[in-house]
Amino acid sequence: MEEIRVEANGNVGPIDSSQIPRYAGAATYARLPRLDQVESADIKIVGVPFDTGVSYRPGARFGATHVREASRLLRPYNPALDVSPFENVQVADVGDMAVNPFNIDEAIATIQRNALELTADGASLMTIGGDHTIALPLLRAAAERAGQPVALLHFDAHLDTWDTYFGADYTHGTPFRRAVEEGIVDTGAISHVGTRGPLYGKKDLDDDERMGFGIITSSDIFRRGVDEVVATLRQRVGDRPLYVSVDIDVLDPAHAPGTGTPEAGGMTSRELLEIIRGLRGLDLVGADVVEVSPAYDHAELTGVAASHVCYDLITLMADLRASRA
Repeated sequence: MEEIRVEANGNVGPIDSSQIPRYAGAATYARLPRLDQVESADIKIVGVPFDTGVSYRPGARFGATHVREASRLLRPYNPALDVSPFENVQVADVGDMAVNPFNIDEAIATIQRNALELTADGASLMTIGGDHTIALPLLRAAAERAGQPVALLHFDAHLDTWDTYFGADYTHGTPFRRAVEEGIVDTGAISHVGTRGPLYGKKDLDDDERMGFGIITSSDIFRRGVDEVVATLRQRVGDRPLYVSVDIDVLDPAHAPGTGTPEAGGMTSRELLEIIRGLRGLDLVGADVVEVSPAYDHAELTGVAASHVCYDLITLMADLRASRA
């Protein structure tokens, strides 16, 4: 089938849905071109089908494919931010990383190496997981590219700063402790957002405070409101290079049932999107959306939510690049 695409400002955009139905054709993210269909890309979207680090329900290895399918309905203009991201810069889907599903250490090394290769030309990287283990090698690559530790906004129901699981240092519950230990995040500008639910003990919170994390719980968002939360986050990040990591379980299971470790009492999709939009203008150097497990999804609720979160993060990256052009 001939791919009739929207093109503007020399950038190749998504397949024209007025000419080819949304449910037809290859399911790249937002029906964007593959990297081999364009000369280069300013923003690259990559999947990481890896979930060997999960501690409860598996299936996030199929998350990137599911999010791509759910993204078919996305349109080229983002009215919430008054930005046409695919017109402003070239965005392309680079496909999936091939990572070892049986060896976590090797998988982490592969992800880090691939992330560095994909950003060697100055491109920004939007990663779709996969479980949250993948955030560690992505942060390593982001810090190396930035030439300094990066600020981190971690949207999640959970802290993901535990020391080990069953003696394992690298799991989806440990990446941000390792990141602090390795010095790749700026401990004056790291925050958890949307956390909730039971913990193993108060020591979990004490450890987080010692590491430098600020915490905005889902209850804080409900009581303080989006605008106040955004102001707090912007002040904490400042002008530092920023990495955003979104575990889709930050949303309430009513909005994102398709995930491995659901917790009641989470954010709505609207709250999450509004907070992300409030980060406009910050130096966003990379982002991931992880822990989409399609086997537990219903009516693509989780996939749709994740695809929109990716869309707004891509819009922020595109807007930032256009403002610097």
